[in-house]
Amino acid sequence: MKKRILGQGLEVSELGLGCMGLTFGYGTATDEKTGVELIRKAYDLGITFFDTAEAYSKGGNETLLGKAVKPFREKVVLATKFGFKNGDPTQGLDSSPKRIRQVVENSLQYLQTDYIDLLYQHRFDPNVPIEDVAGTIKDLINEGKVKHWGLSEAGFDTIRTAHSEQPITALQSEYSMFYREPEKEIIPLLEELGIGFVPFSPLGKGFLTGAIDENTKFKDNDFRNTVPRFSEENRKANQALVELVKQIAKQKQATPAQVALSWLLSQKPFIAPIPGTTKIHRLEENIGSTSVELISNDLQQIETALKEIEIVGDRYSGNYKNFVNK
Repeated sequence: MKKRILGQGLEVSELGLGCMGLTFGYGTATDEKTGVELIRKAYDLGITFFDTAEAYSKGGNETLLGKAVKPFREKVVLATKFGFKNGDPTQGLDSSPKRIRQVVENSLQYLQTDYIDLLYQHRFDPNVPIEDVAGTIKDLINEGKVKHWGLSEAGFDTIRTAHSEQPITALQSEYSMFYREPEKEIIPLLEELGIGFVPFSPLGKGFLTGAIDENTKFKDNDFRNTVPRFSEENRKANQALVELVKQIAKQKQATPAQVALSWLLSQKPFIAPIPGTTKIHRLEENIGSTSVELISNDLQQIETALKEIEIVGDRYSGNYKNFVNK
Protein backbone atom coordinates (compact mmCIF):
# COMPACT_ATOMS: atom_id res chain seq x y z
CA MET A 1 0.00 0.00 0.00
CA LYS A 2 1.16 3.52 -0.79
CA LYS A 3 2.21 5.84 2.03
CA ARG A 4 1.24 9.40 2.84
CA ILE A 5 2.94 12.04 4.97
CA LEU A 6 0.98 13.78 7.70
CA GLY A 7 2.04 17.17 9.02
CA GLN A 8 5.40 17.02 10.75
CA GLY A 9 6.78 14.14 8.70
CA LEU A 10 4.69 11.24 10.04
CA GLU A 11 4.53 8.50 7.40
CA VAL A 12 1.37 6.36 7.41
CA SER A 13 -0.38 3.95 5.06
CA GLU A 14 -2.78 5.88 2.84
CA LEU A 15 -5.63 4.00 4.47
CA GLY A 16 -5.68 3.39 8.21
CA LEU A 17 -7.86 1.27 10.46
CA GLY A 18 -10.25 2.84 12.93
CA CYS A 19 -10.46 0.38 15.82
CA MET A 20 -13.32 1.95 17.81
CA GLY A 21 -16.05 -0.35 16.53
CA LEU A 22 -14.22 -3.46 17.70
CA THR A 23 -15.20 -2.72 21.31
CA PHE A 24 -17.36 0.39 21.36
CA GLY A 25 -20.30 2.15 19.75
CA TYR A 26 -21.80 -0.42 17.40
CA GLY A 27 -23.35 -2.95 19.72
CA THR A 28 -21.72 -6.03 21.24
CA ALA A 29 -17.92 -5.89 21.41
CA THR A 30 -15.92 -8.18 19.16
CA ASP A 31 -14.26 -11.01 21.05
CA GLU A 32 -10.52 -10.60 21.60
CA LYS A 33 -9.43 -13.41 19.27
CA THR A 34 -11.46 -12.03 16.36
CA GLY A 35 -10.28 -8.47 17.05
CA VAL A 36 -6.62 -9.47 17.14
CA GLU A 37 -7.00 -11.46 13.92
CA LEU A 38 -8.60 -8.52 12.13
CA ILE A 39 -5.90 -6.04 13.21
CA ARG A 40 -3.12 -8.42 12.21
CA LYS A 41 -4.82 -9.10 8.87
CA ALA A 42 -4.93 -5.35 8.27
CA TYR A 43 -1.19 -5.18 8.87
CA ASP A 44 -0.57 -8.12 6.53
CA LEU A 45 -2.54 -6.26 3.83
CA GLY A 46 -0.44 -3.11 4.17
CA ILE A 47 -2.13 -0.99 6.82
CA THR A 48 0.37 0.56 9.22
CA PHE A 49 -1.85 3.25 10.78
CA PHE A 50 -4.15 2.25 13.67
CA ASP A 51 -6.51 4.53 15.57
CA THR A 52 -7.86 4.05 19.09
CA ALA A 53 -8.74 6.17 22.15
CA GLU A 54 -9.00 6.09 25.91
CA ALA A 55 -12.74 6.74 25.58
CA TYR A 56 -13.33 3.57 23.56
CA SER A 57 -14.15 1.13 26.38
CA LYS A 58 -12.03 2.99 28.96
CA GLY A 59 -8.77 1.47 27.78
CA GLY A 60 -10.22 -1.81 26.53
CA ASN A 61 -9.80 -0.82 22.90
CA GLU A 62 -6.19 0.26 23.47
CA THR A 63 -5.48 -3.03 25.25
CA LEU A 64 -6.81 -5.02 22.30
CA LEU A 65 -4.78 -2.99 19.81
CA GLY A 66 -1.63 -3.22 21.91
CA LYS A 67 -1.86 -6.99 22.10
CA ALA A 68 -2.53 -7.31 18.37
CA VAL A 69 0.41 -5.19 17.18
CA LYS A 70 2.95 -6.26 19.78
CA PRO A 71 4.83 -8.56 17.33
CA PHE A 72 5.38 -5.65 14.91
CA ARG A 73 5.02 -2.58 17.13
CA GLU A 74 8.00 -0.72 15.64
CA LYS A 75 6.57 -1.00 12.14
CA VAL A 76 3.23 0.68 12.79
CA VAL A 77 1.85 4.07 13.80
CA LEU A 78 -0.46 4.04 16.83
CA ALA A 79 -2.79 6.97 17.41
CA THR A 80 -4.79 7.43 20.61
CA LYS A 81 -6.65 10.26 22.35
CA PHE A 82 -7.29 12.02 25.65
CA GLY A 83 -9.97 14.52 26.63
CA PHE A 84 -12.79 13.05 28.69
CA LYS A 85 -13.23 12.74 32.45
CA ASN A 86 -12.20 9.26 33.51
CA GLY A 87 -12.16 8.24 29.85
CA ASP A 88 -15.95 8.44 29.72
CA PRO A 89 -17.64 10.83 27.24
CA THR A 90 -20.81 10.83 29.35
CA GLN A 91 -18.90 12.47 32.23
CA GLY A 92 -17.80 15.51 30.25
CA LEU A 93 -14.49 17.00 29.17
CA ASP A 94 -11.12 17.09 30.94
CA SER A 95 -7.95 18.19 29.15
CA SER A 96 -6.18 19.44 32.25
CA PRO A 97 -2.40 18.89 32.14
CA LYS A 98 -2.67 16.44 35.04
CA ARG A 99 -5.31 14.40 33.22
CA ILE A 100 -3.36 14.43 29.96
CA ARG A 101 -0.33 13.00 31.72
CA GLN A 102 -2.41 10.33 33.45
CA VAL A 103 -4.01 9.28 30.16
CA VAL A 104 -0.60 9.02 28.49
CA GLU A 105 0.73 6.79 31.27
CA ASN A 106 -2.39 4.61 31.03
CA SER A 107 -2.20 4.41 27.25
CA LEU A 108 1.47 3.43 27.27
CA GLN A 109 0.54 0.56 29.57
CA TYR A 110 -2.53 -0.52 27.62
CA LEU A 111 -0.73 -0.34 24.27
CA GLN A 112 2.33 -2.14 25.66
CA THR A 113 4.66 0.50 24.26
CA ASP A 114 7.20 3.11 25.31
CA TYR A 115 5.81 5.88 23.12
CA ILE A 116 2.65 7.06 21.38
CA ASP A 117 3.15 7.92 17.71
CA LEU A 118 0.21 10.34 17.49
CA LEU A 119 -1.72 11.73 20.45
CA TYR A 120 -4.93 13.66 19.82
CA GLN A 121 -7.01 15.90 22.03
CA HIS A 122 -10.29 14.07 21.51
CA ARG A 123 -12.44 17.17 21.88
CA PHE A 124 -11.71 20.84 22.62
CA ASP A 125 -12.09 21.65 26.33
CA PRO A 126 -13.31 25.25 26.85
CA ASN A 127 -12.17 25.11 30.48
CA VAL A 128 -8.49 24.56 29.59
CA PRO A 129 -6.65 27.05 27.36
CA ILE A 130 -5.39 25.30 24.24
CA GLU A 131 -1.99 26.88 24.97
CA ASP A 132 -1.82 24.83 28.19
CA VAL A 133 -2.75 21.68 26.32
CA ALA A 134 -0.10 22.33 23.67
CA GLY A 135 2.49 23.10 26.35
CA THR A 136 1.82 19.80 28.10
CA ILE A 137 2.13 17.93 24.82
CA LYS A 138 5.39 19.73 24.07
CA ASP A 139 6.80 18.49 27.38
CA LEU A 140 5.65 14.93 26.65
CA ILE A 141 7.30 15.08 23.23
CA ASN A 142 10.55 16.30 24.81
CA GLU A 143 10.31 13.39 27.27
CA GLY A 144 9.98 10.92 24.38
CA LYS A 145 6.59 9.62 25.44
CA VAL A 146 4.79 11.19 22.47
CA LYS A 147 6.12 11.60 18.91
CA HIS A 148 3.41 13.73 17.29
CA TRP A 149 0.18 15.39 18.34
CA GLY A 150 -3.11 16.42 16.84
CA LEU A 151 -6.64 17.62 17.45
CA SER A 152 -10.03 16.04 16.79
CA GLU A 153 -13.12 17.97 15.69
CA ALA A 154 -11.35 21.26 16.47
CA GLY A 155 -12.40 24.60 15.03
CA PHE A 156 -10.49 27.08 12.87
CA ASP A 157 -9.16 29.36 15.63
CA THR A 158 -8.25 26.46 17.93
CA ILE A 159 -6.21 24.79 15.20
CA ARG A 160 -4.30 27.94 14.35
CA THR A 161 -3.55 28.80 17.99
CA ALA A 162 -2.53 25.27 18.94
CA HIS A 163 -0.28 24.94 15.90
CA SER A 164 1.55 28.15 16.82
CA GLU A 165 2.32 26.74 20.27
CA GLN A 166 3.38 23.24 19.18
CA PRO A 167 3.23 22.21 15.49
CA ILE A 168 0.32 19.87 14.82
CA THR A 169 0.76 16.75 12.72
CA ALA A 170 -2.88 15.87 12.07
CA LEU A 171 -6.49 16.86 12.54
CA GLN A 172 -9.00 14.06 12.89
CA SER A 173 -12.58 15.01 12.07
CA GLU A 174 -15.57 13.56 10.30
CA TYR A 175 -15.41 13.92 6.52
CA SER A 176 -17.04 12.03 3.69
CA MET A 177 -19.53 12.52 0.88
CA PHE A 178 -22.09 12.34 3.71
CA TYR A 179 -20.51 15.25 5.61
CA ARG A 180 -18.51 17.85 3.69
CA GLU A 181 -18.40 20.75 6.15
CA PRO A 182 -14.56 20.64 6.52
CA GLU A 183 -14.19 21.76 2.90
CA LYS A 184 -15.38 25.28 3.74
CA GLU A 185 -12.66 26.44 6.14
CA ILE A 186 -10.82 23.54 7.74
CA ILE A 187 -9.18 21.80 4.79
CA PRO A 188 -7.84 25.08 3.33
CA LEU A 189 -6.40 25.91 6.76
CA LEU A 190 -4.74 22.50 7.06
CA GLU A 191 -3.22 22.94 3.61
CA GLU A 192 -1.93 26.39 4.56
CA LEU A 193 -0.35 25.17 7.79
CA GLY A 194 0.94 21.84 6.49
CA ILE A 195 -1.25 19.69 8.75
CA GLY A 196 -2.46 16.23 7.76
CA PHE A 197 -6.14 15.29 7.77
CA VAL A 198 -7.45 11.98 9.11
CA PRO A 199 -11.18 11.61 8.31
CA PHE A 200 -13.15 9.39 10.64
CA SER A 201 -16.48 7.90 9.55
CA PRO A 202 -15.29 8.09 5.91
CA LEU A 203 -18.14 5.77 4.95
CA GLY A 204 -20.74 7.90 6.71
CA LYS A 205 -21.02 5.47 9.64
CA GLY A 206 -21.84 2.74 7.14
CA PHE A 207 -24.41 4.69 5.14
CA LEU A 208 -22.24 5.02 2.03
CA THR A 209 -21.74 1.25 1.75
CA GLY A 210 -25.26 0.96 0.36
CA ALA A 211 -26.14 -1.62 3.01
CA ILE A 212 -28.37 0.74 5.03
CA ASP A 213 -31.81 2.03 4.10
CA GLU A 214 -34.96 3.21 5.89
CA ASN A 215 -35.85 -0.40 6.78
CA THR A 216 -32.53 -1.18 8.49
CA LYS A 217 -32.82 -2.05 12.19
CA PHE A 218 -29.79 -1.31 14.36
CA LYS A 219 -28.97 -3.19 17.55
CA ASP A 220 -30.39 -1.59 20.70
CA ASN A 221 -26.95 -0.39 21.87
CA ASP A 222 -25.84 0.92 18.47
CA PHE A 223 -25.19 4.66 18.82
CA ARG A 224 -26.69 5.35 15.40
CA ASN A 225 -30.11 4.94 17.03
CA THR A 226 -29.50 8.35 18.65
CA VAL A 227 -28.17 10.11 15.54
CA PRO A 228 -30.77 12.35 13.85
CA ARG A 229 -29.25 11.72 10.43
CA PHE A 230 -30.01 8.01 10.93
CA SER A 231 -33.69 8.36 11.74
CA GLU A 232 -35.87 6.24 9.46
CA GLU A 233 -37.23 9.37 7.76
CA ASN A 234 -33.80 10.89 7.15
CA ARG A 235 -32.28 7.64 5.91
CA LYS A 236 -35.01 7.54 3.31
CA ALA A 237 -34.45 11.17 2.36
CA ASN A 238 -30.69 10.66 2.02
CA GLN A 239 -30.89 7.63 -0.27
CA ALA A 240 -30.23 9.88 -3.27
CA LEU A 241 -26.60 10.05 -2.20
CA VAL A 242 -26.34 6.27 -1.94
CA GLU A 243 -27.83 5.89 -5.41
CA LEU A 244 -25.19 8.26 -6.79
CA VAL A 245 -22.37 6.28 -5.20
CA LYS A 246 -23.84 3.02 -6.47
CA GLN A 247 -24.02 4.47 -9.99
CA ILE A 248 -20.34 5.46 -9.94
CA ALA A 249 -19.40 2.09 -8.44
CA LYS A 250 -21.12 0.27 -11.29
CA GLN A 251 -19.17 2.32 -13.81
CA LYS A 252 -15.90 1.53 -12.05
CA GLN A 253 -16.69 -2.13 -11.37
CA ALA A 254 -16.19 -1.40 -7.70
CA THR A 255 -18.33 -1.32 -4.57
CA PRO A 256 -19.97 1.81 -3.14
CA ALA A 257 -17.61 1.73 -0.16
CA GLN A 258 -14.59 1.62 -2.45
CA VAL A 259 -15.82 4.60 -4.44
CA ALA A 260 -16.52 6.60 -1.28
CA LEU A 261 -12.99 5.94 0.04
CA SER A 262 -11.34 6.54 -3.32
CA TRP A 263 -13.16 9.87 -3.54
CA LEU A 264 -11.69 10.89 -0.18
CA LEU A 265 -8.18 9.84 -1.17
CA SER A 266 -8.55 11.92 -4.32
CA GLN A 267 -9.36 15.15 -2.48
CA LYS A 268 -5.89 15.97 -1.09
CA PRO A 269 -2.54 14.14 -0.84
CA PHE A 270 -2.41 14.77 2.93
CA ILE A 271 -5.65 12.89 3.66
CA ALA A 272 -5.52 9.42 5.25
CA PRO A 273 -8.99 8.02 6.07
CA ILE A 274 -9.50 5.47 8.86
CA PRO A 275 -12.53 3.30 8.05
CA GLY A 276 -13.42 0.82 10.74
CA THR A 277 -14.88 -2.66 10.49
CA THR A 278 -15.26 -5.86 12.46
CA LYS A 279 -15.25 -8.15 9.43
CA ILE A 280 -12.24 -9.27 7.40
CA HIS A 281 -14.13 -9.30 4.11
CA ARG A 282 -15.10 -5.65 4.69
CA LEU A 283 -11.50 -4.87 5.57
CA GLU A 284 -10.38 -6.38 2.26
CA GLU A 285 -13.09 -4.46 0.44
CA ASN A 286 -12.00 -1.17 1.99
CA ILE A 287 -8.36 -1.78 1.12
CA GLY A 288 -9.46 -2.45 -2.45
CA SER A 289 -10.40 1.24 -2.66
CA THR A 290 -6.73 2.13 -3.02
CA SER A 291 -6.81 0.45 -6.45
CA VAL A 292 -9.92 2.30 -7.66
CA GLU A 293 -8.87 5.25 -9.79
CA LEU A 294 -11.22 8.19 -10.10
CA ILE A 295 -10.01 10.41 -12.93
CA SER A 296 -10.81 14.11 -13.19
CA ASN A 297 -13.96 13.47 -15.24
CA ASP A 298 -15.24 11.05 -12.59
CA LEU A 299 -14.58 13.54 -9.81
CA GLN A 300 -16.29 16.32 -11.73
CA GLN A 301 -19.31 14.10 -12.36
CA ILE A 302 -19.52 13.32 -8.64
CA GLU A 303 -19.07 16.97 -7.66
CA THR A 304 -21.82 18.12 -10.00
CA ALA A 305 -24.18 15.45 -8.71
CA LEU A 306 -23.37 16.16 -5.04
CA LYS A 307 -24.33 19.81 -5.47
CA GLU A 308 -27.85 18.68 -6.32
CA ILE A 309 -28.20 16.48 -3.23
CA GLU A 310 -29.24 17.92 0.12
CA ILE A 311 -28.23 15.82 3.13
CA VAL A 312 -30.91 15.81 5.82
CA GLY A 313 -30.43 15.49 9.60
CA ASP A 314 -27.85 16.50 12.23
CA ARG A 315 -24.86 14.20 12.71
CA TYR A 316 -24.92 14.45 16.51
CA SER A 317 -27.61 14.70 19.16
CA GLY A 318 -27.84 15.80 22.78
CA ASN A 319 -24.60 16.30 24.71
CA TYR A 320 -22.40 15.27 21.81
CA LYS A 321 -23.29 18.51 20.04
CA ASN A 322 -21.47 20.31 22.85
CA PHE A 323 -18.24 18.46 22.10
CA VAL A 324 -17.80 19.97 18.64
CA ASN A 325 -15.58 23.06 18.57
CA LYS A 326 -16.87 25.38 15.85
